[in-house]
Amino acid sequence: MELKNKLKAYRLSEEEYKKISNLLGRAPKGVEWALFSALWSEHCSYKSSKVHLKKLFKQSPRVVVAFGENAGVVDLGQGERVAFKMESHNHPSFIEPYQGAATGVGGILRDIFTMGARPVALANYLCFGPTDSDRMPYLIDGVVSGISGYGNCVGVPTITGQTEFHRSYKNNILVNALAVGLFEEGDRVFLSKAEGQGNHIVYVGAKTGRDGVHGASMASESFDEDSESKRPTIQIGDPFFEKLLIESCIDVMKQDLVVAIQDMGAAGLISSSFEMASKGGVGFDIWLDQVPLRDTSITPEEILLSESQERMLLVCEPEKLEALQSVFHRWGLDATVIGEITTRKKIRLFWHDELLTDIDPDLLVEEAPEHTRPFEPWQPAHRVDTVREIGLKIKKASETLNGILTSQQGKSRAWVFRQYDQRVGANTVYDCEVGIGAIRLPRTNRALGLALGCRPQVMRFDAAEGAKDAVFLPALELAAKGFEPIAVTDCLNFGNPERLEIMSEFVATTRNVSLACESLVTPIISGNVSLYNETDGENITSTPSIGMIGLRSHLEKLPKEHFTEEKQKIYLVRSVQLTTGGQLQEDQDETTYGTGQIVPTKAAEFVNSILYIANGAGVTSSKVVGKYGLAYALARMCKGDIGCEVYVVGKNLALAKDEDLFLEHFYEVLFVVEQKHSGDFELRLKQKKLDFFMIGQTIKNEFKIDRSIQMKLKNLSEAYESPFVEDAK
Repeated sequence: MELKNKLKAYRLSEEEYKKISNLLGRAPKGVEWALFSALWSEHCSYKSSKVHLKKLFKQSPRVVVAFGENAGVVDLGQGERVAFKMESHNHPSFIEPYQGAATGVGGILRDIFTMGARPVALANYLCFGPTDSDRMPYLIDGVVSGISGYGNCVGVPTITGQTEFHRSYKNNILVNALAVGLFEEGDRVFLSKAEGQGNHIVYVGAKTGRDGVHGASMASESFDEDSESKRPTIQIGDPFFEKLLIESCIDVMKQDLVVAIQDMGAAGLISSSFEMASKGGVGFDIWLDQVPLRDTSITPEEILLSESQERMLLVCEPEKLEALQSVFHRWGLDATVIGEITTRKKIRLFWHDELLTDIDPDLLVEEAPEHTRPFEPWQPAHRVDTVREIGLKIKKASETLNGILTSQQGKSRAWVFRQYDQRVGANTVYDCEVGIGAIRLPRTNRALGLALGCRPQVMRFDAAEGAKDAVFLPALELAAKGFEPIAVTDCLNFGNPERLEIMSEFVATTRNVSLACESLVTPIISGNVSLYNETDGENITSTPSIGMIGLRSHLEKLPKEHFTEEKQKIYLVRSVQLTTGGQLQEDQDETTYGTGQIVPTKAAEFVNSILYIANGAGVTSSKVVGKYGLAYALARMCKGDIGCEVYVVGKNLALAKDEDLFLEHFYEVLFVVEQKHSGDFELRLKQKKLDFFMIGQTIKNEFKIDRSIQMKLKNLSEAYESPFVEDAK
């Protein structure tokens, strides 16, 4: 019974206990239970997913670092490189929304500057349950406040995001944070591989407390009715302290005072020390009684497991220690030697004069379990043979559009993103008002774009198609603004992998994300897997959120997201491979039906063609047609007193039936072009052999689609901007 209780407390299975005992040649003892609990958790070891993650596409001449480090790094050319990564903080944010979301931002920022890059942009991908669900207003308000409270104070702009609602997230919200960092010319990329016998192991940053103890293992299990009791495992963040840590770490790295560095994130001191030693093939002697503490009553095990925020572990040569410490002390931070590197490949942990363990770090890092969980070949459901069989029902188009604009899924997310500082640093080119975010690269005056992908409703229709769309939609959004898609980070949010249907979706998703990235030559260079997003047997929608960066060679004549002047021509450019009833059909019937499939090579060709078109003369605005179809996309482009008049041009464009305005075709892009450039624009379209239609023009004060929809812009704006805050608070 004692063993059973211990396994439960440390969240280890009987099979894992047997493997640990075989590796050690004995049963684990003392703090060794905590070591294996943390590093063999799903959150740290990726034991259910790594067999599939190894197959992801990650090759490109631009790749500098991919996987295995705190963040991926790509080369943009002209002496500029960026680091970027996305991570989840789902479980903590459900338990304690403000601190869970805030520390998610803090953690992803540390992943970036640990590489030696200065953080320059943030983004977030959020999924909530319906606003009338239990605790949901509190969760939404807490998460958004946590993101803004941390990001705004630390001084990094939040330039884009995505917020979704569905009942599957009622008991497991998703909070995914993404950060981008920029290396200055000549900056070194820092890695976490420890080396150099006799080099110091230095603890820097905030003092250690009990917050976050068992956080990694908590994030690796499903919730139940006792989830509220897990509040003590939530970390507490301090953005002002993080700002000090950013500046001091970048300072010592520029002065070449650091050999290796690692963020103390999930599993705290355990993960950072054991992973650094394992990568370097060296040993560590660590004196836990030297760790700076907020509470002197904290135990050695709690010191090891603590996930107190704003802490780093680095390796420093002895002769450079004084210079390193002087930098951190200048910023008011601890920089304490807590150990040294040995050539004997063992980690020895000491508490005062007591040796707590003497263990090979590879046993915890390299020998972690690797499960090949059962799955089935993907079999799509909800398929029909023709577009007309999809069965989307529209009674009156104008009423349908108005209902969409005032719905939780369709209304403005301005209440969310207006809480974020989107322009701190003065380099923001596109902010959250646009489908993508972008910043100016100061040295070359180019633009770096950032787009998020994954429409959960498409995943619910078909995980394979949803996975491809999670890549192609952000790629198309970047291309439509003239940005070449460069590379990808992902955050794979799934339910319980021990369930056959969930693992089958995971395998289908990773395979199709990889195929889409390979067709675009956008390598996946970093990411995160969040499993066990399940409560009382109910799983979330499988949600592979994608972060994609793109590059534009200049800042001139950037296309807007909205109409800018009257009497400009509106074009619809298409490459339709898949058509579904989309978000509207799901709203009506809780199920979406569709026909066709996305062919990666064909979709990639369309992205490249759109990139060519977007960079042509005369393009004033562009927008990818997404959820709710063409009518909604056109309505979203109306701003101020400039609307549009759309009519049927071209016998192949079926706008005669109202349902065609709301079907979702994969893919369509709207371009708005100055009249004097329309001839050249059409010539470029013909050169690329694209299907296109001139469907209307911009006008003043009204929104018209043939005889189906006529709205005053004032009424349209009032519907779309209807208060979100009342739903959220």
